[in-house]
Amino acid sequence: MPAHANFVHLRAHSAFSLLEGAIQPDDLAALCKRHRMPAIAVTDTNNLFGLYDIADSMTKAGVQLVTGCQLTLQIEGATGPRARSASGAIALLVQDETGYANLMKLASKAHLDVQAGDAPHITWEALERHNEGLIALTGGPKGLLNTLVVAGQIDAAEAWIARLKKLFGDRLYVELQRHGLPHEVAAEPHLVRLAYDHKVPLVATNEPYFSSRDMFEAHDALLCIAGGAYVMQDDRRRESPDHYFKSAEEMTALFADAKEAIDNTLIVAQRCSFLPKKRPPILPQFVPASGLSPENELRVEAEKGLTDRLERNGLYAHKKDYWDRLNFELDVIINMKFPGYFLIVSDFMKWTRGQGIPVGVRGS
Repeated sequence: MPAHANFVHLRAHSAFSLLEGAIQPDDLAALCKRHRMPAIAVTDTNNLFGLYDIADSMTKAGVQLVTGCQLTLQIEGATGPRARSASGAIALLVQDETGYANLMKLASKAHLDVQAGDAPHITWEALERHNEGLIALTGGPKGLLNTLVVAGQIDAAEAWIARLKKLFGDRLYVELQRHGLPHEVAAEPHLVRLAYDHKVPLVATNEPYFSSRDMFEAHDALLCIAGGAYVMQDDRRRESPDHYFKSAEEMTALFADAKEAIDNTLIVAQRCSFLPKKRPPILPQFVPASGLSPENELRVEAEKGLTDRLERNGLYAHKKDYWDRLNFELDVIINMKFPGYFLIVSDFMKWTRGQGIPVGVRGS
């Protein structure tokens, strides 16, 4: 038996793909160990929230983490009834420190550089500016390449893969996924031809959202919660029972006619041997004008605030209960060394009220 498997997952989703993924970091690490996978790429959707938790779990298990993210890419001109064809998923994997910095910028832009109420996404212009050090996978069935092919827009698909190839060069891979879904089957011959015509390597991915096949129904219910839908509805998001964490043997058998796509998973992992270093959080410093320490200033303000509220609203419990609770909360904040942070937030709230800005309204 070989020391390690000949396939690694490059498109896994953890529970940090909120209301979408259902595998905790420790469980992902255990699955890699069980199936002898030396590495794994976790591409949570539009966020890097769980990066350090996942990295810790993988490091303890002796598994190489490939840092990645699945981002929604919005292309200019996405308006009108065919707007969906101008956006799609793209998976980005970190090769080095520069790529890590760029992925953090893109993940931040997905949330900060959008209009209020819009779903997280990045623009082509942002990808052009921040692609160095990143490997791109075309996004599988949710990617724009697949979407164009399935819609019969072959010329547009040709133009799109050429555009990606020009930007990423040898850092681009065409994803093949096989879950037995009609749109995957319809797209694959075109994807293979496009990959060969444009000299872009193929890579086999599975995009596991849950650990085993028997978790499918629970995961399906999770998707219903996310979409505010019912299980019996037809017009809602669905994944297949095959979106589980397949073993290398299962994936090798599934892609027996495309060995290069399996082999390339290891090549991609080797190209992405970068582990982000965990840094302590950088919290703001606050110097109270009163001359008190931040800890004492927080106590003075909190006690004054509680006194004002009790005088204004009256008592609904014993007075001692209020003060005991306040002291407990203050001790937690001070022991965590967060008083300066809370004082800054308090000052900001006072300023917004003074400016007549409703709380919760984001400024431009």
